Amino acid sequence: MKTTPKIDKNQAQIELLSRGVEEIIDKDNLERKLKTGKKLRIKLGIDPTSPNIHLGRSIPLLKLRDFQQLGHKIVFIVGDFTGVIGDTSDKDSERPMLTKEIIKKNMKDYAKQAGKILDLKKCEVRYNSEWLGKLNYFNICEQANQFSVAEFIARENIKKRLDAGKRVSLREVLYPLMQGYDSVAVKADVELGGTDQRFNLLAGRKLQEHFKQQPQDVIIGPLMEGTDGRKMSSSWGNVINVTDTSEDIFGKTMSLSDEYIIKYFTLATRAPLDLISEYQKKLLNGENPRNIKVLLAKELVRMYHSEKAACLAEQNFDKQFRQKLIPENIEEMKFAYSKCQPIELLSGLGLTVSKSEARRLLEQGGVKIDNEKWAVDKIVEVKSGLIIQAGKRKFVKIK
Repeated sequence: MKTTPKIDKNQAQIELLSRGVEEIIDKDNLERKLKTGKKLRIKLGIDPTSPNIHLGRSIPLLKLRDFQQLGHKIVFIVGDFTGVIGDTSDKDSERPMLTKEIIKKNMKDYAKQAGKILDLKKCEVRYNSEWLGKLNYFNICEQANQFSVAEFIARENIKKRLDAGKRVSLREVLYPLMQGYDSVAVKADVELGGTDQRFNLLAGRKLQEHFKQQPQDVIIGPLMEGTDGRKMSSSWGNVINVTDTSEDIFGKTMSLSDEYIIKYFTLATRAPLDLISEYQKKLLNGENPRNIKVLLAKELVRMYHSEKAACLAEQNFDKQFRQKLIPENIEEMKFAYSKCQPIELLSGLGLTVSKSEARRLLEQGGVKIDNEKWAVDKIVEVKSGLIIQAGKRKFVKIK
């Protein structure tokens, strides 16, 4: 981590409670706590339901960093237990249970990825199987007694599913108890989460009161749209991951709808708010959105790679899309056959996840071999130096 710069604490606290914040419960109480100078325990839990942390999840992580820079204690919880059970807060159908093996594989680099944003040396990193795995039936019933079924089914997404005749499992009812009990286990003063997590966050307050703790205050942030305009979600594949290559972060950012430029600047970066306000004014006054989007793409690459990588990603993007040239540093791979169908080549090189995707891409004219568009039925002579392009950003050179 880079050395934390000196900050104006008063201004930082004002921005802490306003930037990317939809709601604070209880705001007056939290403001009083912050004024006392007491070191607070700030909690965030993330379930490793996919192997990567995406920019949507970076919103509360950046808020954690804001707290960290003000001297508060960060408690980062990896939900190795809750990840198996599955949170249904943002789903319109039942989320399947995951195996412990999948969760173990997914969470392998979770803390390391969070470390791209947080100073992990100053964090308390916990895994909630530590306490949830020890609860018995009596403990669970005691917690469940604090809530009614009516409270659970009144939640918007659950009500929609019930009204549509869709199944809601009893397992889903238990998830808010588990997230809430996390707050009891780590004695959280503040918990962060998105608008879809409101019920779960409030469950933490209720359970803390039951266990004679001061209820945590809650900071609720907005959700972020992905590259296709829907909520960013790994299950939909519309994500920009913090582990993506600099070229992918840049390219995916440039593919965003113009309407999300300012929102991304505000939520996914820590560019100064007055600078973002200037960008917004320029857009309103007719500035080409592409110019501001380039600045956003460079800032995101800089955050997760480097300044040098940001400049190089811009150059490569410009070569590829404006000048229609092949980017530098293309990955080189060997291929087993000297002749094959293009579908076999694309799937064999990992340029597509399946043969059906390869066929679809070929039929749409999205495949070039040595800068020539390639048809589904045209045989490829595979030789050293051959450059295969799949879609706009994927390139491979044959060794």
